[in-house]
Amino acid sequence: MTRPGAGNSESSGPHEKQPEAHVEPVGTAAQAATSGGPSDQQGRGGRFRRGSLAAISSDPRLPVWERRVAIALVAGIAVTFIFGWRIGITVAVLAAIADTIQRSRSSAATPPARRGSAQRKTERKLHKLARVGYLTLNERAIPGSDNIIDHLVVGPTGVYAIDSERWDKRMPVRVPGSKQQLFHGPFSRKERVTEARWEAARAAELIGGALGEQVDVRPTIAIYGPKIPWHVLTVRNVDVIDANQLRKYLRRSLKAGRGRQLTPAQAMRIHDAASNVLPARF
Repeated sequence: MTRPGAGNSESSGPHEKQPEAHVEPVGTAAQAATSGGPSDQQGRGGRFRRGSLAAISSDPRLPVWERRVAIALVAGIAVTFIFGWRIGITVAVLAAIADTIQRSRSSAATPPARRGSAQRKTERKLHKLARVGYLTLNERAIPGSDNIIDHLVVGPTGVYAIDSERWDKRMPVRVPGSKQQLFHGPFSRKERVTEARWEAARAAELIGGALGEQVDVRPTIAIYGPKIPWHVLTVRNVDVIDANQLRKYLRRSLKAGRGRQLTPAQAMRIHDAASNVLPARF
């Protein structure tokens, strides 16, 4: 995934999208907006506050800021005990700045020619599925964020937000314990899983809002490089697959109970709406 700031799907660095979103019909929203009375306003206010908190907590940039604040606090408190609070605050600010610079340099470390290689390979695979009804939008930006959906795919078996990843093949991919965490070697990919889920949920919300109906978008991470020891594994509602099995994954999703059958006309409507609400990144 070529994504400025919010994530680099080619790098080994992690980045965290909501389970498949449910979008209320437009009519429901209109009725809520026109209903009056103090109790209605209070209810709407409560829903707004809960929705705002949910949106903030699921934002993929939140873990980055949590990490930055933690680094600043630890550095500041340690120095405060030794040299006093004024120097402690200065050190905390400098630590946060240093972390920001370090992350910026690491995200730009992957050469542009390599950054898009996984995406281009996936595009070629998806292009071959066009003849059987799969429509693809590549490199689509999510308005209001720095996130990019590598491939928004609409076809006979449903709608998918697919992130293409190229990971170091020398390190194994594993899911320990309760299958709620994804690891690449010793490194947690929790942020990448959460980001994939959030992007799919936002796409579903935007497309569904444009159509005035519920649209389910399946978040998927397709990995090149290391051997994937499963056909499809769902980690926190995100499908993690071997990118070389992508076409098989899409065409067998209905049998596995993952997708939703769409007619060609339905697929075209969703594709056109997605094209309007998810602008092209390049």
